[in-house]
Amino acid sequence: MLVNKHDELEFKVIRTLDEVGKELIEQKGTLPSLKNYRTKPGFSLPSDQFQLELMKPATITQKFTEFEINEKLVNAFRRQGLKDIKFEFAVTGDISSPSTDFEIKSNNFLQQVEDTVSNLQLQYALQPPGGSDFENLMPVQIIVLIIPNVKKLVLEQMQWMIIGAIFFTLMIISAFYITVSALLRQKKLSEIKNDFINNMTHELKTPLATISLAIDALKNEKVIQDRSKMDYFNAIIKEENKRMNKHVETILQAAVMDRQEIQLMRQPLQVNSLIKEILDNYALQLQEKKGVAELQLNAKRDLISADPVHFRNLLSNLIDNAVKYSKENLLLKITTSNTNRNLIIRFEDNGIGMSKETVRRIFEKFYRAHTGNIHNVKGFGLGLSYVKTIIDAHNGKIKVDSTLGRGSTFIIEIPLLKERLVPEQQAAISVT
Repeated sequence: MLVNKHDELEFKVIRTLDEVGKELIEQKGTLPSLKNYRTKPGFSLPSDQFQLELMKPATITQKFTEFEINEKLVNAFRRQGLKDIKFEFAVTGDISSPSTDFEIKSNNFLQQVEDTVSNLQLQYALQPPGGSDFENLMPVQIIVLIIPNVKKLVLEQMQWMIIGAIFFTLMIISAFYITVSALLRQKKLSEIKNDFINNMTHELKTPLATISLAIDALKNEKVIQDRSKMDYFNAIIKEENKRMNKHVETILQAAVMDRQEIQLMRQPLQVNSLIKEILDNYALQLQEKKGVAELQLNAKRDLISADPVHFRNLLSNLIDNAVKYSKENLLLKITTSNTNRNLIIRFEDNGIGMSKETVRRIFEKFYRAHTGNIHNVKGFGLGLSYVKTIIDAHNGKIKVDSTLGRGSTFIIEIPLLKERLVPEQQAAISVT
């Protein structure tokens, strides 16, 4: 583009110089008529050679001033679409060395004539065409035209083209980046979907298989006759049914969160007693892990305004994660405390812990530290995403601190119900 634009500029300058050169030649003047001089009374002509010398047309420098030549060049450049172009020029009569003798020159011509690298320099011979009346009569002169810093001039004329090229190049790069990002995101979502389907299939298939085996066992004559065995298998069916319902409820909750249709039915909740109640339901799981739960319910003010169903699920998910992602001899510490306006709930375990990457992405929907069936802990990757959504809906905060191989700590901060604040604190909040 730069080369083409340079050639185009040079072509226009040549056309301008040719146009002005022809105009200067035409306007130099014509030979006076010898007949007019002979018919004058008492007028006798000297020799023919003297007549020719006397009637020679004037030179360019005799006919035109520097200002007139400059105006002709300006007008010619304007007609070529080069309105504000800067130039220098000179007229010389020395054909062999036009740069040594300048009869007319512009102000800065001498400063520019030496620079033949950055400047465009053109010469035009001011002589009549062959076969004309002025051939061999007019002295040959040369007009030298210089365009300073032609590369810069070309770049200035191309600035909008360059800006457009850069703009469209950036658009192409941006479109490419967005496309590749979308492809990578789609690939990631596809992997997440496959992991989710695999985990969901396993989680639902396991209780169904257990229920099927229990039903087959109930058909056995020995079991029918033994009331304790019937009760045992009935309990298995009930437990597995409850487990399956829990999985279905988790998936439905994820669908509701996707549509942002969570509607909280808030009511006053005593968090300390709720934690005790939920922890009792995990007694068997703690026994299997040879685990111990320590409760330090130090919060004197534990009344909050929360949805009882969602908040119970929130606490259950955190306890369930601590139990699932742990080795034997689990130690789970649950602590509550108060600040002026908030209730702090702290879940601390000595489980397998998480890497920094996992901590950063732990609240993403469907994200799991290990995907597929490469480990023995199953799930949908929805639990902590649900926890974060419910805490946000209750205007709370959650923070995670974890070290791989040493355990994790989840800290929840939930606003207290204002009615339980002491009068001085209630007044301070009202003023605020």
